[in-house]
Amino acid sequence: MPRILIIDDNPAVATALTLLFSLNDIDAISAKSPAEGLARLGRGDIDLVIADMNFEADTTSGEEGEQLFHDIRARWPDMPVILLTAWTQLERAVSLVKAGAADYLGKPWDDDKLLTCVRNLLELADTRKALGEATQRQRQRRQTLAEQHDLCGFIYADAASEEVLNLACRVAASPLSVLITGPNGSGKEKIAEILHANSPVARGPFIALNCGALPADLVEGELFGAEAGAYTGATRARPGKFEAADGGTLFLDEIGTLPLAGQTKLLRVLETGRFSRLGSQREQSVKVRIIAATNADLPAMIARGEFRQDLYYRLNAIELALPPLAARRADILPLARHFLGGEKQLTADAEQALLAHEWPGNVRELRNVMQRAALLSAGDEIPASALGLASHSAPPQSSHEPTQSEIEAALRQHRGVVAQAAAELGLSRQALYRRMDKFGIAR
Repeated sequence: MPRILIIDDNPAVATALTLLFSLNDIDAISAKSPAEGLARLGRGDIDLVIADMNFEADTTSGEEGEQLFHDIRARWPDMPVILLTAWTQLERAVSLVKAGAADYLGKPWDDDKLLTCVRNLLELADTRKALGEATQRQRQRRQTLAEQHDLCGFIYADAASEEVLNLACRVAASPLSVLITGPNGSGKEKIAEILHANSPVARGPFIALNCGALPADLVEGELFGAEAGAYTGATRARPGKFEAADGGTLFLDEIGTLPLAGQTKLLRVLETGRFSRLGSQREQSVKVRIIAATNADLPAMIARGEFRQDLYYRLNAIELALPPLAARRADILPLARHFLGGEKQLTADAEQALLAHEWPGNVRELRNVMQRAALLSAGDEIPASALGLASHSAPPQSSHEPTQSEIEAALRQHRGVVAQAAAELGLSRQALYRRMDKFGIAR
């Protein structure tokens, strides 16, 4: 049962309020002075305060109540406070509400209005408490993850990114092959680095090969090495990526572009751990952890005969699906600030533009945008106009007027980040602030 503290020097007022709340399943206790009220607050278990504005006889200035409010605010900043007085002064009431008072009611009060106000504030306090507890759990969870694993400087704030990161850290110790799927520029190589850094072969080399960046006739030489004279231009023997990665990790990016002949030889190495250089009959043995990545639909390629099914199952012992940046919107602003390196700040309209953009080029596009904006912006701030995005206007206003519960749900979903909650609701940040003030939702 919620508990209210009534701070009023008039016993009749305290009794009437206590009775009103007890009839509505709300526990109420009273204190006769500001000092007694503050002492009772210090013992905890109070969910809301109703405080008189005047305590000394023949005093109507409201100064005592104002001081009491500021004392409560200083020590319990999240405590809802309703101010109650027979001597209503509009100017003082407005200033205190702006300072954070939940409401300001005159005596005699309207029971229904007071109960509605109290219920709304208690519900909001419960929501805020749950949000705070969830945020604390998330902060503790992420701190533990960072303490127990090498995250290789991975910047994230979105729950979708956290899910992928958690799975990567859990499977890193396994010798099984991992397939990382996701669009170009989404950060697949960074996930591969994290897998390597937290694996038993972390002290070994991490070798990356972009299969899509090589001509088809050179892929095998890059993977397995070549002897002198093995092909035109091979004037000396050179090791391949498998040799270089021995005792460590080989990251094969864009694995879907590997020619079928190369797929066949790769499958044999994965099955036997043995291969031979081009132009050589001598087999070599290596111990390499394979991580592959692709932006292609490999099952569809298998159906078209473009990718070996047996290789797919060999590579895909564990799949990590990294969503596009547009599906990880809470990551956008932390990444943008990271790319700025603390040298410049984003204006509010720039933040809104970044959140509204769809980012078809994902993290790579965001990095390029921020580097260009930092170079072209003369001052210490980067406005939306400097981003060079196709559209940096605020999200279109929705014809649907969000309810209080919808606003609170959006704030919980985005962990109190107003800009992101506003984008989801189809509002500007300023419009969301106005609605938060209207419903008494704390900023």
